[in-house]
Amino acid sequence: MRPVADAVRSRGPHLVFLCVLCVLCGEIGVPLGYEVYAGNTSDSTTIETIVKAMEAKYGKADRVWVMDRGMVSEKNLAFLRARGGSYIVGTPKAMLKQFEQHLTRKDWQAVQAGVQVKLVAGPQGDETFILARSADRREKEKAMHERFVERFEAGLTKLQRAAEKGVLRDAAIAHQRLGRLKERYWRASGAFEVQVRPLDKPAGKARLSITWARNERWKEWSAISEGCYLLRTNLPESDPAVLWKRYIQLSEAEWAFRITKDELEIRPIWHQKEDRVKAHILVCFLAYVLWKTLAQWMRGGGLGDAPRTLLEEIAKIKSGDVVLKARCSDGREHAIRLRCVTTPDRAQKVLLNRLGLTLPQRLRTVHEVEQM
Repeated sequence: MRPVADAVRSRGPHLVFLCVLCVLCGEIGVPLGYEVYAGNTSDSTTIETIVKAMEAKYGKADRVWVMDRGMVSEKNLAFLRARGGSYIVGTPKAMLKQFEQHLTRKDWQAVQAGVQVKLVAGPQGDETFILARSADRREKEKAMHERFVERFEAGLTKLQRAAEKGVLRDAAIAHQRLGRLKERYWRASGAFEVQVRPLDKPAGKARLSITWARNERWKEWSAISEGCYLLRTNLPESDPAVLWKRYIQLSEAEWAFRITKDELEIRPIWHQKEDRVKAHILVCFLAYVLWKTLAQWMRGGGLGDAPRTLLEEIAKIKSGDVVLKARCSDGREHAIRLRCVTTPDRAQKVLLNRLGLTLPQRLRTVHEVEQM
């Protein structure tokens, strides 16, 4: 069971309305059904409503509730535990700090290229935490930190120059501007130790001194934690790879319900009517079902489970019309149209063979098939 928040947005003249989706999936991640709930409330306050509604409709099965950190609160987890429910959830980034000692150890297990995980026992003994780190995510967060640090320092330099020119004289105003800088570049708010103090004696036009130094502790923590995230679960499973793969299906479900121009070539839409929101979600759900079905089909053929790569390769196979002019016995002319399929190359033949597919040499219309 996977609650997916903020999947579709509906905006009227004076209202922004968010949908909260709950996608019911089988053990291997194939979607079986979904429910839509009003999302004009905080995500973390909707869990009890969602759980009771899903159990009323689909029964109290042995489900695993998979939620991102925006849906999670200690109250929600206590509610699930009290009902005997199982869960795998994301955690706030700040919680990662409690597991700093485990980040530097080398007992990581690779689950796929560029992703490693490990299990850490919870302090109370009733939960297990899954530490995960991604090479791609690390590069992304590192670039973001560098960009924020650079811009934050540029903002500090402007404050310093304003103080030196006497434009900025009030320490309270300087602190306000510093606060706005930290809010804007919040990812680097701890990167510097900043001091704003009035000068005992004016230095030219300057009445304030604004200085800063790099926070080496923040720099060390960033280097350790970049690309890492923390999951928590009450499942007894001892294999971190199994738990991580269960959780990562949430990302796939979220992706499926954010219809973009990438795979389906449909741009995101701001809907204004409830029926259009529901239609949007239905199209997304059907596309997700097909996507997961194709992934299972590929896995059975030993092709992995990445439909995007397969579709990109198969899309290179084209069809074309061959038009031939013909003359009837009575002298009338007409065109014979043959729709032919290009011959797959060697790699495409391997893919088609693994999937058990045979391409026809030509395509026929329904009318032609009926006359055969």
